[in-house]
Amino acid sequence: MASLLHNFWATPRFGLSPDYKPQCIARIACLASRDSTFLSSDSVIVNGVSSIEEKEKSSPIVDVKNGHLAPAIKEKNKEDIQNKLETLWDDGYGTQTVKDYLEIGSEIVKPDGGPPRWFTPISAGPPLENSPLLLFLPGMDGTGMGLVLHEKALGKVFQVWCLHIPVYDRTPFDELVKFVGRTVRMKHASSPNKPIYLVGDSFGGCLALAVAAHNPEIDLVLILANPATSFDRTQLQPLLPLLKSLPDEFHVTVPYLLSFIMGDPLKMAMVNIDSMLPPGQIIQRLSGNLTDLLAHLYGLADIIPKETLLWKLKLLRSASSYSNSRLHAVNAEVLVIASGKDNMLPSENEAQRLKNSLRNCTVRYFKDNGHTILLENGVNLLSIIKATSKYRCSKRHDYVMDFLPPSKSEFKNTTKDNSWFFNFTGPVMLSTMENGKIVRGLAGVPREGPVLLVGYHMLMGLEIVPLVHEYLTQTKILLRGIAHPTLFTQLVESRPNATSFVDMLKLYGATPVTASNFFKLLATKSHVLLYPGGAREALHRKGEEYKVIWPDRQEFIRMAAKFGATIVPFGVVGEDDIAQLVLDYDDLKSIPILGDQIRSENEEAARSGFTVRGDMDGEIANQMLYIPGLLPKIPGRFYFLFGKPIHTKGRQDLVKDREKARELYLQMSTICMKNGTMIVLGRSMTSSIKFMMKLADQLIPLF
Repeated sequence: MASLLHNFWATPRFGLSPDYKPQCIARIACLASRDSTFLSSDSVIVNGVSSIEEKEKSSPIVDVKNGHLAPAIKEKNKEDIQNKLETLWDDGYGTQTVKDYLEIGSEIVKPDGGPPRWFTPISAGPPLENSPLLLFLPGMDGTGMGLVLHEKALGKVFQVWCLHIPVYDRTPFDELVKFVGRTVRMKHASSPNKPIYLVGDSFGGCLALAVAAHNPEIDLVLILANPATSFDRTQLQPLLPLLKSLPDEFHVTVPYLLSFIMGDPLKMAMVNIDSMLPPGQIIQRLSGNLTDLLAHLYGLADIIPKETLLWKLKLLRSASSYSNSRLHAVNAEVLVIASGKDNMLPSENEAQRLKNSLRNCTVRYFKDNGHTILLENGVNLLSIIKATSKYRCSKRHDYVMDFLPPSKSEFKNTTKDNSWFFNFTGPVMLSTMENGKIVRGLAGVPREGPVLLVGYHMLMGLEIVPLVHEYLTQTKILLRGIAHPTLFTQLVESRPNATSFVDMLKLYGATPVTASNFFKLLATKSHVLLYPGGAREALHRKGEEYKVIWPDRQEFIRMAAKFGATIVPFGVVGEDDIAQLVLDYDDLKSIPILGDQIRSENEEAARSGFTVRGDMDGEIANQMLYIPGLLPKIPGRFYFLFGKPIHTKGRQDLVKDREKARELYLQMSTICMKNGTMIVLGRSMTSSIKFMMKLADQLIPLF
């Protein structure tokens, strides 16, 4: 097979079907390369011009996944298929850059006379078992290479197909809609219970919306990156007539101009540079990347020659008008990714218009990025999909079964973005061994799940981020937090200042508090973080610092015992070191306008059914959601003390006897308070951690 393929001439990025007659571009060097790409057999010449309709009369659409791979490669990929991703998996972000896009794009645009066709990158896979299909619809370039930065990560959790529209293809927009629609219907027929993802970049965004409008009965998830639905309002309208009159010999300068208008060269050049490096090394690498990038920009003249550019601009007008007239028919779930510095389209305003026009639309803004946002640094497409809870393998998103753990690059970015807070709080972890000895670190916390960590909230839950981060750093195990359901609703979505923090919580496995979610987490042997006090404890009043405000009923003991989970109670102090509560709920509700707004928002949440423990009495039922007034303090530090593990395996008495479960529940609340008190005593006697550790060895064991 290899010797046979070596007789073909093709770009190293593609493998072609035997009946395809390619042009001489570059000899295939290694078919099995992970950085290669295979093209489906949708490649033919019909009387020297592109014709999808004529092509499909003679040959059906080919499933790229089962297309023209060598048998040995197919077998290898089959063996590589995983059931799940490990925590801190390698998503490959930064290993491919815009330079790869320009190099490969310059090769695959050589005229072949073929119509649009699908291909899948070999670096994009093999995906997890039961992964959904993702169809990438390109922008003006038509190469289908716009996911080059993301294809390795996406290929782990999606079957990735990319649409390639040859440079001299002149298929009208409505025919492209039919072509993509046929593929969507074919894949839906084979997997009717799976969603199909359409990722549309600029022009591709219009195409995705049009396909969704024509297929309202199919479960589609649309991800639109700066969609060109606002092309009639482009900032470049005055310049478009000049392109027609521009002499051919000057067209070579147009791609250079467009590259600076459509994207941010600095952000493109920063993709594979570690921002944690010393400034001198960053500048050196950035200079080298910019030099390489500028040297390859000449290839844009081949990717978008003058006559193709004029055709694509005409196609954009048609696509924008076509898709806008059909927005009312779109039933799909939509995520719009919008740039704040898009010099080609008013993408920020357009995102808000689409949010108001579509039935189910979520928006994420990136204020410092340009039009070619998918090729710029700081935008990880899979991270956005995960953080907005858009990834699913069935008709409904399951916060436990559809969860994808954070990757190495995501963890690295989170550490960098929150380094000020981690440095500010300097979390210290203490744990209790089975013999009662307190040690520095998390050696006393079991590694084998299911494990249930139970504690009390500090003000606004400020301890959660350093706790999850430090736990993951030391144990390489992700803590799955049980969170208030309001964080997963449009009530929080409408708060622009809250989305980044909430998105981070979702990215790291925060799950709405429901009995079924708790059941699934324990069933999958997860490490679960639970705060019985919930929002009332996190939003406590003045004078309630470190107060345990738990409900009377044992909500979790019996279920933990059912799965034999190990329960680890813990206490934490440090709130008084980093912030002072100035305005609590009692203060804010007396302020006329602000108080009315807080009451109105909580009433809206109650009407929407997002209240927790509304059927309870006492303080725990008073879970008013608001943002308190704080004054920061410097310095500050968090101290966590994890108690001796409580084993419930084999304790069927806890499952059957409610009174025994209640006894253990009350015991744990007492332990949590004692842990906090123990830290305060140790800290007040000395500011030295070393002395505190010596003192801890002499203290009476908690249990």
